[in-house]
Amino acid sequence: MSEPSEWLIYRGIGEPHDEVAQLPPPPPWRDFAGASGGADGAESADRRLGIPGRIADEHRPGAEELEMINAALYLRRPLLVTGDPGAGKSTLAHSVARELEFGKVLRWPVVSRTTLLDGLYHYDAIARLQDVQIASHAAAGGGEPGADSAQSVGSYIRLGPLGTALLPSDRPRVLLIDELDKSDIDLPNDLLNVLEEGEFAIPELERIADRLPDGEADVLDHDGNKVRIKGGRVQCRAFPFVVLTSNGERDFPAPLMRRCIHLELGRPDHKRLAAFVKAHLGEEAARSSEDLITLFLERSRSELLATDQLLNAIYLTQAAAPTGRDRLADLLIQRLDRPR
Repeated sequence: MSEPSEWLIYRGIGEPHDEVAQLPPPPPWRDFAGASGGADGAESADRRLGIPGRIADEHRPGAEELEMINAALYLRRPLLVTGDPGAGKSTLAHSVARELEFGKVLRWPVVSRTTLLDGLYHYDAIARLQDVQIASHAAAGGGEPGADSAQSVGSYIRLGPLGTALLPSDRPRVLLIDELDKSDIDLPNDLLNVLEEGEFAIPELERIADRLPDGEADVLDHDGNKVRIKGGRVQCRAFPFVVLTSNGERDFPAPLMRRCIHLELGRPDHKRLAAFVKAHLGEEAARSSEDLITLFLERSRSELLATDQLLNAIYLTQAAAPTGRDRLADLLIQRLDRPR
């Protein structure tokens, strides 16, 4: 390209045009399958692991990383992974799930308002009340009576990612509790009993268990599948592989720490970054972006940067004019810890 502006789709000229059709395919990590995607979550894993799973092939964990992951697997303990943004904490969960064929990763993103109940299940009491009122009006008007109230309770319950991970199965699921350090101060302590015992109760089902056929009720799991709950309790058979991630923004209570295997991920080196780029954008992109990888590493010694920024810069500078490449990369890779 001869002119830096030739790659621009929106030019701010105020004249309508259809050049959005000229946009290239999205970056692999921003390619959403939509209605055509599979139900097994493979497309979600591919966004994180790269051109189908290539990062799982390219990524070779260090000895300590492998030992801590396997320690968590052997001991059936949660793995607490800490490190800077973009260090590969979430990718680790997807890599383990793919290699060990544990199925779709159950992701529980944590925010300041997140509670333990959000991860276990949700009971839609308002929807049930509305349906009861509709059925009552229908019966009063001579219509068909509604279904038995007790047997219908399960229709209003949906398990969260933690609740789904604890369903009894012969093969464990992978549960990613993402950015636990952003939680309210109580959540780490609230998790202790559930992670220790591997079970929890659903009071809405426990109260009516004696009125249910064989004490069982069908509810939806986090994936949208119907599962059967007996006696209003969920108890795992194979403890899930639980990955708790933290950017190190806070300390966790000692009772949680002693129940976890702790892995600290350091900053990725040149080899690991190149493998990361190759997995998502291909070998040619990794080779032609050696200078950007080197610059990123140099800056990361004194600045807080994320590998996502490097990927964005490499992808976009392939579309921009060579004369504007360095300036555009500099705009996209800005320190995350700068004063505001």
